[in-house]
Amino acid sequence: MKFLKLIPILFIFFGNFSYKNLVHAEIKNPKDYKVLSNDSKKLSISNVEFYLKEGDKFIKKGDFDKAKDSYLDARKLAQQLAIFYSDLNSSFKGIDARIPKEMQRKGKSTLQILAKSNERLASLYLKTGEPEVAVPLLVETIRIMSPESPEGREAYDKLIQLGFAETKYRG
Repeated sequence: MKFLKLIPILFIFFGNFSYKNLVHAEIKNPKDYKVLSNDSKKLSISNVEFYLKEGDKFIKKGDFDKAKDSYLDARKLAQQLAIFYSDLNSSFKGIDARIPKEMQRKGKSTLQILAKSNERLASLYLKTGEPEVAVPLLVETIRIMSPESPEGREAYDKLIQLGFAETKYRG
């Protein structure tokens, strides 16, 4: 029984030395703890831009299949990001106004880059003689960006050039 009384004293005695010099897990930039805050990560707008740039490079080389794959990857990632930002926006409405504002801002920039990827993909389909595949992309661009935006106007002009629509937009 006397030994059991000594255990707390041993813990107090041996537990008082400093661990400060034993731990060397230090990180220079605190933002590195946020895994997705870096530009090189997969779930980011910068990665969508990377796919678009890669697609542009393939277009310059004349490799339309690889360009299409790259543009499709950009479009898919942009759609996923837009859905995630929209879900977070609606989840936090009425709870904390700062979070929906941030998600709305990020969602808007994601929709703009989604419109870019749709436009490039539609242009590629038009170039390869597949206008029926380009039409839904152009309509989606008008829907997400509004007909009054430069992207929406350009998409509607292409629909007129294709013969899908006839009435000129005067906006």
